[in-house]
Amino acid sequence: MNNKILIVEDESIVAMEIESYLLSLNYTVVAICSTANEAYEKAISNDVDLVLMDIFLIESDGIGASIRIKQIKPNLPIIFLSAYMDEETIDRAIQVNPEAYLTKPFNRKDLAVSIKIALKNKESQMITGDIILDKEFSFDSKSLELICCGESVALTKKERTLLMLFLKHKNHLISIENIEYELWPNKPSNNSRRRSLISRLRAKLKHKFIETHASEGYIFKTGIN
Repeated sequence: MNNKILIVEDESIVAMEIESYLLSLNYTVVAICSTANEAYEKAISNDVDLVLMDIFLIESDGIGASIRIKQIKPNLPIIFLSAYMDEETIDRAIQVNPEAYLTKPFNRKDLAVSIKIALKNKESQMITGDIILDKEFSFDSKSLELICCGESVALTKKERTLLMLFLKHKNHLISIENIEYELWPNKPSNNSRRRSLISRLRAKLKHKFIETHASEGYIFKTGIN
């Protein structure tokens, strides 16, 4: 199973109980957070499959954090946990389109079922491009989108052009001169500009695929030919 779950809960005993139960179900707990800002940072910077979000956090708000997370990762499922579920709270929570609401103290089996359904729904909604790069990455040749773990990766125009150039010549050396000509046809060669662009694309590809050959060029290595 090994899906990655982020726990956002400011009651340490409750958080540890949830973590222990998730581990017994063979899930991976990415982190336990107690504030909205920490939850946002962990959800955005880590590979997370699902968030268990307490609505009422000390000095912060789980719904607000969820809205921010969804702006960056719209397909990331969120399950709300709360001891209180009044109409006003439910109306606010609806904005996030959560997978489930669980009222504390909740039954462990209800939690397990909610998580299983949420992960199944995420799996069915995941988008995949027609060009498979590896288990995480693919590229859609029609929409020209880079996709990672079922979600579109934001690329600048130059980053997209460079990626398409790499894909055109995948697993073959593409020279520095060729890259310079294709990316900046009317400008003189500029090592700093080229390296900066490649560095940005590398980061978005999690430092995979792009292999540097000093003074010659680059090879975009994938398992496809």
